[in-house]
Amino acid sequence: MSIPPEALQKLLQEIETRAIASQQQIGITKAQLTAKQRDIRMLQLTSKELSELPSETRVYEGVGKMFVNVPINTVNKRLTRESAESTSEISNLEKKLHYHETTHKNSRDNLEQILKSGGRS
Repeated sequence: MSIPPEALQKLLQEIETRAIASQQQIGITKAQLTAKQRDIRMLQLTSKELSELPSETRVYEGVGKMFVNVPINTVNKRLTRESAESTSEISNLEKKLHYHETTHKNSRDNLEQILKSGGRS
């Protein structure tokens, strides 16, 4: 028994739509991963630069349009916290990327299987 052409066309369109959406999400997730990795690198470089300064050095952080004197250890704590948060977000983005890659692969496999079978069920 074969699938009616209308149903087959609808099924193929749904699978193709899912594959395209997954492919778009893969691109977005990769861009987010790259941005987070860049953020972590910037935090590490800033932390390294601060660790090379004497402890009595005055450090300032931007608050709106002004700068406020902040102790170095407070800045280091903030950098460490932000780095840990970014690392956690990278882990979540990698899981999301794996999900979308799997979805895309499965959609493509389903399309190929349907096209090879010629719409037979």
